[in-house]
Amino acid sequence: MFDDPQSPAWTPLLNAAWKARDHAHAPYSHFLVGAALLTASGEVVAGCNVENAAYPLALCAERGALSAAVASGLRPGGLVAVVVVTDVEALTPPCGACRQALVEFAGTLPVLLANRRTRELHRLEDLLPHSFTSGHLR
Repeated sequence: MFDDPQSPAWTPLLNAAWKARDHAHAPYSHFLVGAALLTASGEVVAGCNVENAAYPLALCAERGALSAAVASGLRPGGLVAVVVVTDVEALTPPCGACRQALVEFAGTLPVLLANRRTRELHRLEDLLPHSFTSGHLR
């Protein structure tokens, strides 16, 4: 279902990500990002980037969506898919911090990158090979 970037299964996530992107707070970079996660319970949770005048305090769309999902009850193993949308030419993957945050909840997560013209499908384990997980803490 989520192995084809053109699959209609992605439509609710894309719609939620684009809607969230419209609410992004990016007065400094003007780089608006939306993300949407699908949980194992079927819930679609969206997030957008939130910048701050103290630049290090900015929050990426992916981690914003992840925080909202955790607040709704998400636990490790509970993510099914994620979409990241931007309105720029180059498709934009999650940053390293977002990749690490996502791997805590699903190491084999399909990640769809999209803009208004193009979609590209990746797997989180390919975007973050040799990730640090809870298994390293034992």
